[in-house]
Amino acid sequence: MSIIHRTTLSPSKYELLAAWLPQQNWFAGDASRLEPIGAYRFDDPEGEVGIEGHLFTAGDRTVYHVPLTYRSAVLEGGEEFVVGAMQHGVLGTRYALDAVGDPVARAVFAGAMLRGDAGSREFTQDADGTSTEREPSVRVRGTGGDAQAISPELAAVHVAQEGSATVAETEFALLAINRIVSVDAGADPEGTHSLRGSWDGVSGALLASIRV
Repeated sequence: MSIIHRTTLSPSKYELLAAWLPQQNWFAGDASRLEPIGAYRFDDPEGEVGIEGHLFTAGDRTVYHVPLTYRSAVLEGGEEFVVGAMQHGVLGTRYALDAVGDPVARAVFAGAMLRGDAGSREFTQDADGTSTEREPSVRVRGTGGDAQAISPELAAVHVAQEGSATVAETEFALLAINRIVSVDAGADPEGTHSLRGSWDGVSGALLASIRV
């Protein structure tokens, strides 16, 4: 279950993205024209790290995908993945990281794809503590079917860009985050599971994959 506080956030997530995206070699859009499609969330089992995937366009019909994690401090050894810092009206300073560089997010994504998990339920919370469930703007689910699957070891990884995907690889597994979304992707290749997303007018878009 994800709690979204109704409060201020400065700068906004999209202001951070607008500054960060032009530095990424997979981004070819106009960072001044970011238009959100929606977002999905996953729960950190320890409850410490926020995990949220953003889908948006940037001046044309290309759909970009940027999963972020939110932490109270910069992850040790993860400085290169920092997108920026924000002041949250309830939680204080929060650091946004490109999720492919965060071991908590890698484990959560891998597990969801192998087990066939859906994104987390979302609740907005007012200042008085009142919570209201809302429908995620992007619905996601892994394609795997092993409910007992354990995430492969993805703590120490080699991260590289391969075409429009960012890949985190170990000798045990290869996790790929698609930066440019294929909205008409076919079935998973043998030995691979994926994370698929759906939103208004789109179903089964390929967001990420894992090969073990």
